[in-house]
Amino acid sequence: MTGIWGIVNVTPDSFSDGGRYLDVDRAVAHGLRLRDEGATVLDVGGESTRPGAERVGADVEQQRVLPVIERLVAAGAPVSVDTLNASTAEAAVRAGARIVNDVSGGLADAEMRAVVAASGADYAIGHWRGFSDDMYAHAEYRRTAREVAAELKARMGEAAAAGIAPSRLIVDPGIGFAKVGAQNWDVLRGLDEIVALGPRVLIGTSRKRFLADTLAHGDGEVTEQRRDLATAVTSALALRAGVWAVRVHQVAATRDALAVAHAWEG
Repeated sequence: MTGIWGIVNVTPDSFSDGGRYLDVDRAVAHGLRLRDEGATVLDVGGESTRPGAERVGADVEQQRVLPVIERLVAAGAPVSVDTLNASTAEAAVRAGARIVNDVSGGLADAEMRAVVAASGADYAIGHWRGFSDDMYAHAEYRRTAREVAAELKARMGEAAAAGIAPSRLIVDPGIGFAKVGAQNWDVLRGLDEIVALGPRVLIGTSRKRFLADTLAHGDGEVTEQRRDLATAVTSALALRAGVWAVRVHQVAATRDALAVAHAWEG
């Protein structure tokens, strides 16, 4: 069964739900609700990576995420920490996180790979070409999926050189990160090239702009509900492409879509 990562943004400025769960109690309640709806991992982040987002200090990030991680782990939930900072990754694993989800694949913080190697945590490597404030300046590709796969392979080699076993790796082609419009669809159509790399594959399309742009050709507002439906469809299609897990805001709809896709596959 394809895994479902439930997003727990403990931020004031994430693109979809910024500010909703900045309070620790609300973030924990939200995470546990996602678990009850079927999330297999709760991905807790304290720094927005939306386009144009400003960086926050690791100390602020840790003040946001560590209390949430500790309480979710105490409640028996499997937790990932979504961070670019090695010090936050180290503290989060000490607090009980099992996975470090680094959208930069180790490029944002030179200490990240060594910290993850020593921690024993699994490591999700994202495809990345720069921080949120200028990532779209690097959105130039000739064959998007092939280039993304090649760059992820390089990140895998760097992780191996740091002492992270291949069995601990997860790769994420970074939908929306340094990719615009049709480039995201190019990656999704070419998921076989990402799956062929070998590690488990994580996909995050949830509520992203390219889905809204696709839905905007008809009449009516592209609501959060419509984005969630589009996310559920891409999640079901990702399952058929061999993806190991999907990262989403709305777990219940994705759970139902994956159940239907599994039934179709028999």
